[in-house]
Amino acid sequence: MYAMKYMNKQKCIERDEVRNVFRELQIMQGLEHPFLVNLWYSFQDEEDMFMVVDLLLGGDLRYHLQQNVHFKEGTVKLYICELALSLDYLQRYQIIHRDIKPDNILLDEHAPEVFQAFMDGGPGYSYPVDWWSLGITAYELLQGWRPYEIHSATPIDEILNMFKIERVHYSSTWCKGMIALLKKLLTKDPECRLSSLADIQSSPYLADINWDAVLEKAVTPGFVPNKGRLNCDPTFELEEMILESKPLHKKKKRLAKNKSKDGAKESCSLNVHLQQCLETVRKEFIIFNREKLRRQQEQSGPTSSLDRRASLQTHGKLQDGHNNNLLGHGCTKGCSS
Repeated sequence: MYAMKYMNKQKCIERDEVRNVFRELQIMQGLEHPFLVNLWYSFQDEEDMFMVVDLLLGGDLRYHLQQNVHFKEGTVKLYICELALSLDYLQRYQIIHRDIKPDNILLDEHAPEVFQAFMDGGPGYSYPVDWWSLGITAYELLQGWRPYEIHSATPIDEILNMFKIERVHYSSTWCKGMIALLKKLLTKDPECRLSSLADIQSSPYLADINWDAVLEKAVTPGFVPNKGRLNCDPTFELEEMILESKPLHKKKKRLAKNKSKDGAKESCSLNVHLQQCLETVRKEFIIFNREKLRRQQEQSGPTSSLDRRASLQTHGKLQDGHNNNLLGHGCTKGCSS
């Protein structure tokens, strides 16, 4: 079983998001790691673009925080190690996630996995930004709230002033090793911050960690989501059924209608530019099948991880749906979403 994400083509065009969708596909088809939500398939129909990814039924960490789950220190310690391995993997491929937070960390029955990744950080960003976010996330899991009261609408000058005058409070109930690790992750100067797997592994607090066992998900987690419950807010699914103008469960009937004479008249009334954009998306969409690609790789013999990534990246047409130019693998422009 898998999870499926679908995006309406017309809405993506109108919101100028096609480039971001294509870029997301390009990145995700070249990645595979135990602690990432991996892409398995991508396909399209007349209306939508589809992405099929790992299914994780344990819910995200934000949901569990909202359910007043108290994460013990040992659990958070393991999460730090698992997320550090995923960040190291992304870093090896020159990828900055930029959005590490409880909302984007999903649980299966064993471990957390990071959802979505974005190439490049934009002006002023580098790898330490993800390790800062790891520290913020670990702090919030332990404390129940973030070390700084910052929201999307908080002015930048207010944030800078906050960093100057406010000190992070560390609970006296946490062990000294955890506090020392968090302080190094939350160092304001990125040059002095822990910002690599080697840095994390050098922490005395993590000296007892068997990193191979962590990578293999062989370490028993301290928190296991309840398999007998939904582990998410069902409101979102209900809203789609009620409010979505083109719901997925009515697609078959809708597409059949579009192929009728009335549907043909309706399509003719579409803006000519929009029709051209829809046709461009159809032609340039990246179709992907990881299982098929694996079979091809097995037939061709053993390959290195870099060779596999290169093969994944050339599996589909890596094109930019925004201006129809081929995207080079080193492109770092307009990649945020």
